[in-house]
Amino acid sequence: MAPVPPGIRFLTSFNKDQWYRAFTFALTFLLYTSFHLSRKPISIIKSELHKNCSHVTELSTDSSQQPGLHPDLDCSWKPFDGSNYKQLLGAMDYSFLFAYAIGMYLSGIIGERLPIRLYLTVGMLTSGFFTCLFGLGYVYDIHNLGFYIFVQVANGLVQTTGWPSVVTCIGNWFGKGRRGLIMGLWNSHTSVGNILGSLIAGYYVSSNWGLSFIVPGIIIAAMGVICFFFLIEHPNDLKTASSQSSAPSNQKVNKSWSGFNGHKDHMYLQYKQGNKTQSWDTELLLGQESIGVCVPVQQVVVVKSEAEPSAISFMGALRIPGVVEFSLCLLFAKLVSYTFLFWLPLYITKAAHLDAKKAGELSTLFDVGGIVGGVLAGVISDKMGKRATTCAVMLLLAAPTLYGFSMMRHFGMGPTVGMLLVCGGLVNGPYALITTAVSADLGTHKSLKGNARALSTVTAIIDGTGSVGAAVGPLLAGLLSSRGWNQVFYMLMTADFFALLLLLRLVMKELCSHKNRPGVAVELKEH
Repeated sequence: MAPVPPGIRFLTSFNKDQWYRAFTFALTFLLYTSFHLSRKPISIIKSELHKNCSHVTELSTDSSQQPGLHPDLDCSWKPFDGSNYKQLLGAMDYSFLFAYAIGMYLSGIIGERLPIRLYLTVGMLTSGFFTCLFGLGYVYDIHNLGFYIFVQVANGLVQTTGWPSVVTCIGNWFGKGRRGLIMGLWNSHTSVGNILGSLIAGYYVSSNWGLSFIVPGIIIAAMGVICFFFLIEHPNDLKTASSQSSAPSNQKVNKSWSGFNGHKDHMYLQYKQGNKTQSWDTELLLGQESIGVCVPVQQVVVVKSEAEPSAISFMGALRIPGVVEFSLCLLFAKLVSYTFLFWLPLYITKAAHLDAKKAGELSTLFDVGGIVGGVLAGVISDKMGKRATTCAVMLLLAAPTLYGFSMMRHFGMGPTVGMLLVCGGLVNGPYALITTAVSADLGTHKSLKGNARALSTVTAIIDGTGSVGAAVGPLLAGLLSSRGWNQVFYMLMTADFFALLLLLRLVMKELCSHKNRPGVAVELKEH
């Protein structure tokens, strides 16, 4: 017999549970990648909505040489063609972000009362619809600002179905032991989605910017269909499906037993039927070696002992130790991160004297650093068992890095690249850790007594609070940048300081604890 190839031996070394874990990891990664892929086009098409029309104006003065030239057709897209275009473009950003922040608080509460698979599917389909609807504004030549604001608000609300759902799902499948590392790798979907969204939107932006939205909208809707057919919310769903497939039909006993009490002549048969569990004590009539023919001795109908846990309330989630501190910390951490997201390319253009295309390419290094920082934060927090301490150290190191970054105009290209990578890691590391591993830890806190349904609400509260900072940060940056970029960085360093300050109590609790073990996050006591 020919030897088994090493690759096949490697594949068969995984059991079914490991395969389902890997599949859930990959599927939820792709699902949330599509969310960020559909959010990115708005930042790409801004330069197309408002162009530099100076060259068109100059050419239009010579109408005798070019009688067919129509500046209004070759220039900006109304209503973004006026001098207030920055305010109008900003209004679209803020309408999405504020709707997202407000909707996030409701999303987790609603989501934990509905099946995650259905909730996420509906959210992705409707998000695909509104993303395509924005692009149809180009197709049908719509120039009404209210139309675009409405689409942004609606899309911001429905996109809140994504994060609590995927974090709950991934938290159900992976335990706390290596949760930081796993979620650090998994959280890179944000940067992957941003990169793919930029490439797709950039491909169509000059020829037909409507397709920059329509194509991502179709992609997220298609991923919603895949979610409906393939997402497995919890490992217990597999056990339920397996028990239902082996359950006797029409209350006839089959040859597949679910339990054996250890005696060769006595068996205990149990299967689920609806919300009840049917149980029989049975005796083997023909012996152990014979065909399993059983006669029910006593039928017992037992109400399901493991009742579905009740959904946690908003105030109940806030009482979980650590939720308030990490939520407020994320508000300031996400303020810093999203300010870089919206303003970094423009800052590089001004500080390094690069054109927009090169500045955009250089700014991707910040995302690369964020991926590395998220993974390192997860690995370190797993090893130390101290999530808050890991975040605090990175926030402490981020403050001087932000100050150095404000001096970028004095650096060469080499130091600038290094500063982008380091700053991206230190800024996005705590943000990634809090929104993933910390949220999953708190959503499965021991004070919940096994009620995993709280994970969706906890995740929504933490990320919803952070989204408030995400909306405020770019707004403040736009107001302060008129006074000089140094004012923006002072604001970022102040926010970083407040984020660190809010974690001090939890850091002291972790450092003073003598019960923590390596690789296991310290459990916070109720207060």
